[in-house]
Amino acid sequence: MASPSSSPVALRGAATLAALLAAVCLLHAGGAALAAADLCVDYYDCTCPDAYKIVQGVLVQAHKSDPRIFASLIRLHLHDCFVQGCDGSLLLNTFNGMETEQDAIPNKGSARGYSVVDAAKAALEAACPGVVSCADILAIASEISVQLSGGPGWSVLLGRLDGFTSNFTAAGELPGPFDPLNTLKEKYRTATLDDTTDLVALSGNRARAQAQHRKLHRLLILWCRRPHFRPRAMPVCHRQTVQLQWHEPA
Repeated sequence: MASPSSSPVALRGAATLAALLAAVCLLHAGGAALAAADLCVDYYDCTCPDAYKIVQGVLVQAHKSDPRIFASLIRLHLHDCFVQGCDGSLLLNTFNGMETEQDAIPNKGSARGYSVVDAAKAALEAACPGVVSCADILAIASEISVQLSGGPGWSVLLGRLDGFTSNFTAAGELPGPFDPLNTLKEKYRTATLDDTTDLVALSGNRARAQAQHRKLHRLLILWCRRPHFRPRAMPVCHRQTVQLQWHEPA
């Protein structure tokens, strides 16, 4: 592991650390919407016991022809959770001319991986019709994507219900690559995320060409070396900041 004074070290695979934090931390963004439901690891053990393996098989196959698919699926999960919780609402298509989250500027023309989610849903429907929600498919796919990219795995809490409304306006407020730092911090706080630790980790999964995050990266390295930074920022300074890598757009 790199020390605080080391040069930036590349993470192996597409967004290993940032992806992990995206999948785990952003579940908090959906906490309010899920307050009435109990999530658990064994939610589908009786109704669709092979759900995880089925989704994994679809992702492994998709990765053979699309090396970026893991990062893309993690990004889908991130953008879904940031808007009214992890309810799969990002997957809702435009209907009768009504704009959906897919049409919002942060997603339109850049969010990808929908076809792989559709393929996973089709495979699950063939095995256990009407059981696994699309929101849970995104959560499972995100964890699998982290693991298959060389990162750690975790037990995915399941039992989310799919949303039936799409919030175009809220999707337009997703954190953007050119947002000023203060704006980014405010958006993370609004989503009940930590405006230091989570912001640094998730910003590390941005495109190599985005100068805003290069600037942020340099700023944070300098900030971490200052003697009076907040104690809770130490994990960021010691482990995450020096490991940020700029990846091609997901």
